[in-house]
Amino acid sequence: MTEILPAPTDVSSLHHGVGSALTGFLDSKDRSAPGAELLHLTSTLRGLLAGGKRLRSRLCLHGWQAAGATGDPAAAVRAAASLELFQLFALIHDDVMDDSDIRRGQPSAHRALATTYTEGGGRHDRAEAHGLGAAVLLGDLALVWSDELLETAGAAPDRLAQVRPLLAKMRSEVMYGQLLDLQTTGRLSGDVGTPLRIIRYKTAKYTIERPLHIGAALAGGAPPVLEACTAFGIPLGEAFQLRDDLLGVFGDSADTGKSVLDDLRAGKGTVLMALAVQRASPSELSTLRRLVGRSDLDEDQAEVIRTILSSTGARARVEEMIAERRATALAALDGAPFPGVTTASLRRLADAATARRT
Repeated sequence: MTEILPAPTDVSSLHHGVGSALTGFLDSKDRSAPGAELLHLTSTLRGLLAGGKRLRSRLCLHGWQAAGATGDPAAAVRAAASLELFQLFALIHDDVMDDSDIRRGQPSAHRALATTYTEGGGRHDRAEAHGLGAAVLLGDLALVWSDELLETAGAAPDRLAQVRPLLAKMRSEVMYGQLLDLQTTGRLSGDVGTPLRIIRYKTAKYTIERPLHIGAALAGGAPPVLEACTAFGIPLGEAFQLRDDLLGVFGDSADTGKSVLDDLRAGKGTVLMALAVQRASPSELSTLRRLVGRSDLDEDQAEVIRTILSSTGARARVEEMIAERRATALAALDGAPFPGVTTASLRRLADAATARRT
């Protein structure tokens, strides 16, 4: 019989402390800044932190709860908050690589920093280069500070020793996924296997599995707990990204906080697009090759692409893949050695992550 751990501290109430932990950390950085110039960067970080779902920090706390929630709750909150800084590092650099204008419903970091530069008297012909350079520095700073916030979170040394290898794996995995993403962008292909690999490394492991693992390690979680986190996290993470890919084309910018043209203009190598390429007629395929990846793609042209994505059945098949993976994730919870409160919370989270509609 699977051993079920006792129900520990309520995660929802603890998660409210993540924002305070981040604010307090950045306040301390502002006070100790070597010069006022650094506030130019921290203010941009604060703006980006104001949005987002904070899914990774929530999952970290669920992992901590799943393993019994032993140790200092405040340390778990600060450790969870460190993942939000790492996420900002990844988003800021991702937007630089993708040349994205919008993030979380506001200008992306490099766009905001370019504007601040010209408003401060900088040359307009240097604004773009400044914005890109400053955004790279800002991303680096978020990465360094995510480390510092974790290391000073107050977790017991033996628990930190369990967390560090998982964190290192998470970082390597997301970099690998990002590299695959870069290599396939702009290459229209019917290969479904590669975008599924990108999803696994760039999203499923990074967004769901590893935050659960890190939280469980903070509570001294045993291997069966971490294995159950994987069984739940990988299929849910894949479903989450498949939903995100649909929203990136068929969604509403007001809801998603980003343009619904960016992925099509970049020619992102998604499962959705690969399925359409596989199933397209010669004339549809010719249209996709002509339009997908055009940097000047307009809304009318995007609608032509959307029509093909729907008429080929690619959109419907991705919906089926989401449902299949969601069912697998939920089934994994049935035998997981988690407290009942954790299982219930993860079920609700799975519904919220995959039921977002286009």
